[in-house]
Amino acid sequence: MKVVLDTNVLISAFLTDDVCARILRRARNGEFTFVLCSPVLGELLRILREKFGFDDSEVSLFASIVSEAAREIRQPEKSVSGICRDADDEAILACAAEAEADYLVTGDDDLLTFRSYEKAKIITPRAFEILFND
Repeated sequence: MKVVLDTNVLISAFLTDDVCARILRRARNGEFTFVLCSPVLGELLRILREKFGFDDSEVSLFASIVSEAAREIRQPEKSVSGICRDADDEAILACAAEAEADYLVTGDDDLLTFRSYEKAKIITPRAFEILFND
């Protein structure tokens, strides 16, 4: 199963030991195919620095953990425009579509209202975690 994780899921994975951290551990363990979008990685690193004040070595560590967990890193070639309030949301939709992802996991209400985009079901981290039987 191919899965795209939104920036907010990855940030939560590093800041808390909750469902998002479990999802990132599952990705690192290869329990699903994590497709990382380069715009998501860039946004993640920027937010960790600017909003949360992590230094360069911490941000570098986070980048390596996320990149190591990803089976594929994509830079969307086609764009999606005019359907979201936030251009970052459109980039992640484009990535999920190009990756032919089965799931886009997000806590973003703007994305969750779509419920699906092309092949990808758009679900919360909690709903994604329920898919695993352990």
